[in-house]
Order: sequence, then structure tokens, then C-alpha cells
Amino acid sequence: MSRQSQAAVERAIAARRERVNDAIPEELPVDEPERLYEATRYLLDAGGKRLRPTVLLLVAESLADADVDPETADYRSFPAEGGTVDVLKAAVGVEVIQSFTLIHDDIMDDDDLRRGVPSVHREYDLSTAILAGDTLFSKAFEYLVETGAAPERTNAALMELSTTCTQICEGQSLDIDFESRDAVATDEYLEMVELKTAVLYAASAAIPAMLVGADDETVDSLHGYGLDVGRAFQIQDDLLDLTTPSEKLGKQRGSDLVEGKQTLITLHAREQGVDVDDLVETDSVEAVDEAEIEAAVERLREAGSIQYARETARDLIASGKDNLQVLPDNEARARLEDIADYLIEREY
Repeated sequence: MSRQSQAAVERAIAARRERVNDAIPEELPVDEPERLYEATRYLLDAGGKRLRPTVLLLVAESLADADVDPETADYRSFPAEGGTVDVLKAAVGVEVIQSFTLIHDDIMDDDDLRRGVPSVHREYDLSTAILAGDTLFSKAFEYLVETGAAPERTNAALMELSTTCTQICEGQSLDIDFESRDAVATDEYLEMVELKTAVLYAASAAIPAMLVGADDETVDSLHGYGLDVGRAFQIQDDLLDLTTPSEKLGKQRGSDLVEGKQTLITLHAREQGVDVDDLVETDSVEAVDEAEIEAAVERLREAGSIQYARETARDLIASGKDNLQVLPDNEARARLEDIADYLIEREY
């Protein structure tokens, strides 16, 4: 990815992130009970790139096939077949679903930090965190109902989001199951990643097409775009955990390896005969040193597992970009292509 393209995609994300950030307090004000709504806003206010709502807005823009200035565009009354829809509500909807999943993930993993701040169950308490996640979950469906789309389009979008949430839970369950299994195949891992991570990208790409009245072929292709880039996104996260210096990563490099998490990299290495369980002897993230991690990473490189993961991610990105051919050839489509590349070339 050229520096020019990277700069363009970062500007595109930043401009739409600002619109979403401005809309969040409008859609999710801190009402009574105040503690509950403060908890629902806590992670949303802590930051985030807003990649999923950016994808949603860009898809809507591309389908409108008109030059759109994200700083001034009327996303609240966006062109659709036979009328207008509030695509900004839908964008906030996918972001609050993302926040819901993070809150519950942190509870299940008993994590202390998220986005550089204490996790919601640490900042508040476990019960409040569960209720905050549940509130975010239900609010997302309210927002879709309120977009102003035709009833049949609203129903399709609601079905897409509800199926997505079910699949996220299925993916999380598989991930937990993998922790107690010695043998997991790479195709099983890719299925888990699709369910746990990629389906929300797929929904983010498909829902705006549904709301504005695109045909089934367009919706299906955009859904495929999201699945492919979402799986590549998770694989890149796995790679960054091993290859990014700890000071850039913001946590101990190789922590997934120390904790014995299943990744595409370690699963491929097992298939090549590498004893992954003995790559790192230290069983504490706090105690492991860089030399031990570097030796383990070098062994994974020798097995071809790092390269295998990179090539898999690149293949998924290429497939995802091919799915964008259903869109008009315009600037918004170009930014969606750039985002696909950005997701596997980003660094912490």
C-alpha cells in the first residue's frame, strides 16, 4: 500500500469517525439510571477507530454514486430507492454492537484493560457491565428500526443483525472450546474467526445496501467483502502479536503464544510437526523475556507459519476486493478497497 493510499484511507476513516463520534451522544445520551448509561458510553467514549461504521457509510456513499463530503453529508437523510434513510443511525448501531461484544469479552476473559482504560467490569462492577452490554445490544436494534427505511428493507437489516449477533456468540463459544483442545484444524480456526470477528464486518457492508434498496446480488457480494476482510483483520492481529515490538504493541509481544491461544500461525506450525507447547517455557506473560519470544518466532518463521498466515490474509483481501466490483467505480469504492489493504498492513 502506497503512502498516498494509506494517507487517503486514514483521512477517510478519521472524517467518518468524527461523524459517528458526534452521533453517539445523540443516540445514546446518559439518561436515568445514570450509572447504567455511563457504563454503556464508557468504552465508546474511550475511543476506537470506528472501522465498521466507516465501512457502512462508505458502502452507502458508493451506492449513491455521487461525490460525498463526509464532513457535510446529510447521513441522516441519505438517498435510497424511493426515498431517504438515516444511515448514521445504522452506523452507530454496528459500533454499539462492537462495544457490546468487547464488554462481554472482557468479562469472560477477566481482562483488566481495554483501549488503555480499565475494562467496564473493573471501572464499575460485574453486574453493571453485563447490563451495559445488554443495553447496547438492544439499542442497536432500536436504531435500525428508526432509520426510516421501507418496512421490508428494515426487516432484512434486522434479520442480518440478529443473525450476526447469534454467529458472534457461536464464534466466541468455539474460541472457548479451542482452549481445551489439543488438535484444531486450520479450517476450524478460520470458521471460528469468521463467526467471532468477520460477520460484523459483513453486516456493516451488507446492511446499508439493504436499507437503500440494493438488489440481492449486491447485498451478497458486499457481505462477502466483509467476511473476507474481517478474517484477514483477525489474522493480521495474530501476526502483530508476534512481530510487533512490545513498546509499539502496548502489551507484551507474544502474549498469545505464552497464554497458549490457538492462532492460524500456531495451528499451521503444529501441522508442520512443531511442538508449539514447548516454544515458550515461561507460562507468565509478565515473566517472559524478548529473547525467548524471538526464538519462538524464529522457529515459526522456519516452519513457514508466519509466511502462511501472511499469504492467507493477502488472499482473503484480494477476494474481498473482488467482491466490490458490484459497486459503481467511484471514490467511496476506492476507499473500501484501500481499507481492505489497510487492515492487513496496519501497525500498532
